[in-house]
Amino acid sequence: MTVLPLRDAAECRYDVVTLGEVMLRLDPGDGRVRSTRTFSVSEGGGEYNVGRALRRCFGRRVAHIAAIGDNDVGRLLHDLMLQGGVSLDHLVWKEADDIGRFGRNPLNFTERGFGVRGASGTYDRANSATAELQPEDVDWERLFERDGVRWFHTGGIFAGLSATTFSTVRTAMRIARQSGAVVSYDINYRPSLWAAAGGPEAAHELTEQLLDDIDVLFGVESEGFDRATDRLGHDHRQLQVVATPLRVVHSASVNDWGGVVWERRTGVQRGLELQGLAIFDRVGGGDGFAAGIIHGLLAGEPLIDSLDLGIAHGALVMTTAGDTSAVDEAEVRRVASSGDAGVVR
Repeated sequence: MTVLPLRDAAECRYDVVTLGEVMLRLDPGDGRVRSTRTFSVSEGGGEYNVGRALRRCFGRRVAHIAAIGDNDVGRLLHDLMLQGGVSLDHLVWKEADDIGRFGRNPLNFTERGFGVRGASGTYDRANSATAELQPEDVDWERLFERDGVRWFHTGGIFAGLSATTFSTVRTAMRIARQSGAVVSYDINYRPSLWAAAGGPEAAHELTEQLLDDIDVLFGVESEGFDRATDRLGHDHRQLQVVATPLRVVHSASVNDWGGVVWERRTGVQRGLELQGLAIFDRVGGGDGFAAGIIHGLLAGEPLIDSLDLGIAHGALVMTTAGDTSAVDEAEVRRVASSGDAGVVR
């Protein structure tokens, strides 16, 4: 039985459209931000990572929407995104000044961590071009109605950047739903983003305002998942699927990893458990989890199999450097079908 009603692929230009900020990641490699003299540069962002993985790993037709400040740093970010393979036809360029008062291109300094030293990130993202994005910057009707989109994905990082990005999310979601696209949203709570904007209570309130336009929700806290999904299912009839990864941190280098999903008709199911998973770079694991599930559901696979694809893909994303996926679908399916780190069903 199909979990979600999906538009016919033949009538849509895109399988998936993602909306969210993309940052330049500055990575000190095996060193530390405070003492390194050389950084490697890549691109990443919660919503973008999902779309890029769907394009590069799973071969989906994907477009990403963000804003970039029009200067040389923005051109670098644009060049990196071009290599990611997603369509940038709806990218918005914003005016940027020379000292960062507006239209900035955000930076993310990230350490991978090792053993007892956890992964950590330091953001330099205020006054970004994407935080200035407004609903009228994108022709949503053309995108969803004329071009055609099967699935729209965004999340709480983008929605929480500013009042205008929240309005942009709400507008995009409503037009996407009207066109027949499935809408997914990853809560992706970031304490640093909400520290000056009301903390977790304000983030929760923002999510609540969007839930009636969401079909698939990611990122609900794993603790109390059964109770949370009972409430969500009762209060928000549009919501069909809720999924979240399960992680037990033994050290920065070793985690237990799995996932759980709720579906309105079948209730809660648990997927693969990868015990003692070796972690190289944990950033992007949750985005990889979401991408695998979305791909499975787009392919019409059973929900439990889609969950296992998400678990396997998220695990593999954390075996390589950077935020984004560097694996292929065959690798994902191999782990999903047999596992390689002590699989328990």
